[in-house]
Amino acid sequence: MSVETFVPQTEVVRFTPTAVKHFEAKLAAAPGKLIRLSTKESGCTGFAYVVDFADQAEADDIIVNASDKVTVAVAQSALAILDRTEVDYVKEGINGVLKFNNPNVTDACGCGESFSVGN
Repeated sequence: MSVETFVPQTEVVRFTPTAVKHFEAKLAAAPGKLIRLSTKESGCTGFAYVVDFADQAEADDIIVNASDKVTVAVAQSALAILDRTEVDYVKEGINGVLKFNNPNVTDACGCGESFSVGN
């Protein structure tokens, strides 16, 4: 008998220290919640990122522990699109925004709201 180890084919997502700090602050105000990351069809180029609070992960979500205070559920349906994406939080003037550094993006709309990925 042999034992096989499951190794996911995707790296899922990474979070920068500033993104982790941002999510820790958001979750401190929402005890018992986690962050859920997914995508949806949207805009002129195809997809948009969706970041929500959730009470629990969905059955087929992949769980990423960004820190001991931040749990992120990544939708199974978004894994191929999000593979190797780095999530960052940056200040732009007086605003703070999440930036998705996604190596799979092949095109983005001019306003930055939607993107497409290669096949």
